[in-house]
Amino acid sequence: MFVLIWSCGYIVARYGMPHSPPFSFLVVRFALSMGCFAILLGLASTQQTLQWPQGRAQWLHLCVVGVLMHAGYLGGVWAAVKAGIGAGLVALIVNFQPVLTALWVAKFEGGQVTRRQWAGLAVGFVGLILVMSRKFGVGGEATVLNLVLSVFALLAMTAGALYQKRFVTACDVRSATFVQLLAALLVTLPLALLEAEPMRWAGAWHGLNGELVGAMAFSVLVLTLGGSSLLYLLLQRGEAMTVTSLLYLVPPMTALMAWALFGEVLTAASLLGMGLVVVGVLAVVRAPTKP
Repeated sequence: MFVLIWSCGYIVARYGMPHSPPFSFLVVRFALSMGCFAILLGLASTQQTLQWPQGRAQWLHLCVVGVLMHAGYLGGVWAAVKAGIGAGLVALIVNFQPVLTALWVAKFEGGQVTRRQWAGLAVGFVGLILVMSRKFGVGGEATVLNLVLSVFALLAMTAGALYQKRFVTACDVRSATFVQLLAALLVTLPLALLEAEPMRWAGAWHGLNGELVGAMAFSVLVLTLGGSSLLYLLLQRGEAMTVTSLLYLVPPMTALMAWALFGEVLTAASLLGMGLVVVGVLAVVRAPTKP
């Protein structure tokens, strides 16, 4: 369920970004999501089942995670899509995260990087080049700007997942996500105020822009309440490297969705490249920790 929801996020960005600047969209998304969580928190408080984070340190840790995994990751992805990158390519770049997580765990948390892991990293990099090869040059969708934004999203997501696993103690997913969203909102609001492009809510569908309204509703009700909450619970209950290894399934699924919905091209080189990325990530994640 998590992989399916996470894959849809890149497709939703393709629907929403033609009608809105990225940070304005995210500000509205965070605010509406907080409203939904506030209702859930109110119901939980009435039933005396609510547990808020304990201590100032935990609030601070959750705020850091919110800035990295909501403002940083989502801001990078949505800004990259706005800058013209395709859903399949941005998903492929950002979900190279399992490799970074595996290498971090091996290097800094008691393990070592094996030859098999280095080989997997090299194979995955070759696959990434194959997928990206047709996207450079005249008319290509990859530019320096959207690639930098995609890599920024990758680093923010990786750092956020590792930080949460290390510093955030188990607490109620509803209160934890509410705190994270609040921190993300405070960071993205100044950026949204700098955007000159308006959000185009008007359209033919009952006087509303159906694509923007649909993208916003799906982002709030499914991606944030569902996907972000599932990721929090997975990281709370499992190892960071094991959880992030699920993300290697996201790029192929996203690419297939983008092909079906937007007509994004899937060449033989692209398919081969995606296969190599999957093989490379598996080699890194499944390699033993012995040198």
